[in-house]
Amino acid sequence: MANQALMANAIRALAMDAVQTANSGHPGAPMGMADMAVALWGEHLQFNPTNPHWANRDRFILSNGHASMLQYAVLHLTGYDLPIEQLKHFRQLHSKTPGHPEVDVTPGVETTTGPLGQGIANAVGFALAEKLLASEFNRSGHDIVDHHTYVFLGDGCMMEGISHEACAIAGAWRLGKLIALYDDNGISIDGQVKPWFIDNTPERFKAYGWHVIGPIEGNDAAEVSKAISEAKAHGASANQPTLIVCKTVIGKGSPNRAGTAKAHGEALGADEIKLTREAIGWPYPAFEVPAEVYADWDGKERGAKEEAAWNEKFASYGAAHPALAAEFTRRMKGELPADFNQVAFDTVVAAHTKAETVASRKASQLALESFTAALPEMLGGSADLTGSNLTNTKSTPALRFDAKGDVVLTAPVAQPDQGAEDESRPASTTNGAEPAHGQIGRHINYGVREFGMAAIMNGVALHGGYIPYGGTFLTFSDYSRNAIRMAALMKRRIIHVFTHDSIGLGEDGPTHQSIEHAASLRLIPNLDVWRPGDTAETAVAWAVALQTQGRPSALLLSRQNIAYAAKSDLADISKGAYVLSEPADVGLKKKAKAVLIATGSEVQHAIAAQKLLAEKKIPVRVVSMPSTSVFDRQSKAYKKAVLPAGLPRIAVEMGVTDGWWKYGCAAVVGIDTFGESAPAPALFKHFGFTPENVADTVRAVLAK
Repeated sequence: MANQALMANAIRALAMDAVQTANSGHPGAPMGMADMAVALWGEHLQFNPTNPHWANRDRFILSNGHASMLQYAVLHLTGYDLPIEQLKHFRQLHSKTPGHPEVDVTPGVETTTGPLGQGIANAVGFALAEKLLASEFNRSGHDIVDHHTYVFLGDGCMMEGISHEACAIAGAWRLGKLIALYDDNGISIDGQVKPWFIDNTPERFKAYGWHVIGPIEGNDAAEVSKAISEAKAHGASANQPTLIVCKTVIGKGSPNRAGTAKAHGEALGADEIKLTREAIGWPYPAFEVPAEVYADWDGKERGAKEEAAWNEKFASYGAAHPALAAEFTRRMKGELPADFNQVAFDTVVAAHTKAETVASRKASQLALESFTAALPEMLGGSADLTGSNLTNTKSTPALRFDAKGDVVLTAPVAQPDQGAEDESRPASTTNGAEPAHGQIGRHINYGVREFGMAAIMNGVALHGGYIPYGGTFLTFSDYSRNAIRMAALMKRRIIHVFTHDSIGLGEDGPTHQSIEHAASLRLIPNLDVWRPGDTAETAVAWAVALQTQGRPSALLLSRQNIAYAAKSDLADISKGAYVLSEPADVGLKKKAKAVLIATGSEVQHAIAAQKLLAEKKIPVRVVSMPSTSVFDRQSKAYKKAVLPAGLPRIAVEMGVTDGWWKYGCAAVVGIDTFGESAPAPALFKHFGFTPENVADTVRAVLAK
């Protein structure tokens, strides 16, 4: 029988040794939560160290990511590819043990945590994805999607507002397989939290619709294990997420630091580590773990058996439902259907052919009608602005849950031809033997929770099986910015739909009018920011965002109508910028005297200004730049072809001017103040966003 005390002390020893060696880190939380980890990993968690990406593994999220040495110690001890040398290089350059857990860096880490509260919000996304995939793919006798999401979190996560947003909606969604273990140690960096944190956390979560267990003794592995068993049983019967309140001692085992803020964020020191080893009965040198403790922790044999059993179940499922099995495999890999390139091409060409004058938010919905019909993995939503963001389509009914907490299934999914089953899309029948299966709702009403929505979408994308997208006003990207940044850091495909992108929204005034937001989002590394200027550019933006697995995208869309810009070639739109219009007169074409660069709704002003200038015999080229992010990655030759050397450049965008000077602009028609409350046409004239002012600006540049 496993010696749980020794198992927990192995975590404590490795945590304090690694932090001491690095002279940086947080030993207290890992030492306090060690028994919780023994209970979860030793008796409940479904995982396979030799295959960290097994589809039906339980997901574990360490929301209080500063306690990273807890996770690194457990991953090492259970047999993941994380040798002891990596623990010795904790927080060092290019190690697999960074200061906070990072997905795709450390085997077994599911999400990047650090900004407190986002891990629990990610966990809600993981649990939602599991529940929806189970409703979509499981069939009678074939529960191929059946796993839990576990999350450890602390006082800091509870204090961050995002935890309120995410946990409230988790209760509404009845995520019965979400189990959160709260490390209730009462200590943060500044000391005992009582003067500034007096929430009745159990009652708060009960009000959210969660099942609450405890407070329990969090430093008793047996008691924690019993609570997890209760949580799993209750979740299965009542479809409620569970919070287990675990009373722990931060720095457990340290004679002089336990229970104090000194244990939180600094090394214990050589003398205190020596005393701690004596106190917990751990006579081994730094980074040494006895063989019997490794044997108790080792999860490779158990994990291999669990995965093998699931593989047998999946093989049986595949025999009974081959199209569904193929679809599940495709979606978990994140691959698009084989015909998607054709779907994208047809969507863009259709937009070009119709040449409609509509707001780009409407152009987005038109593109979404096509893409959501073709991609059942698209999971949309809006933060209480569906009618404004236009993120809903005919193919994406609202996600709803019944009185029991089960996903409501709507009309059956259209069936492939029974004579030639289409393996690329989900089928609800096999050779006509099975009745049609209903469709899950694929549009989420997140409520007024922009930050929570963004972080939940991160969790959905990390889980796999869905491509999440969600909408709000561009101004409110400020609320969700840190989750957007985390998506970019994690290199995950999440699509943010930001409408009402400028002073063009009009009467709502400066509180809602975006000024610095486009420029601010463009500063985030690995985030593709699109501000399309018509229906074709919007369709291209969506297509590229969907085809790009390694980065999130943000689509900035107008409230006001935008005239379609005639174009002879669609191929270069996906490069982020392209020559939209050369001087009209052939004789002038070779003599362009300036380049107008415009984005979004301002492209039409640039085209109109080009005509005004032509009347004055001043030829200019118009470049539409829907994505500076994408254009900046193009070859030097292409960028030079679009923006020739020697020609003055004038940018036009309803936002701050700062970001445009990197293109060598001689002038920028922009706005470096806040907006005003008035009808959009009055604002455009007031702030100089007219063809006449653009033309005057070009003339002023050329006159210098």
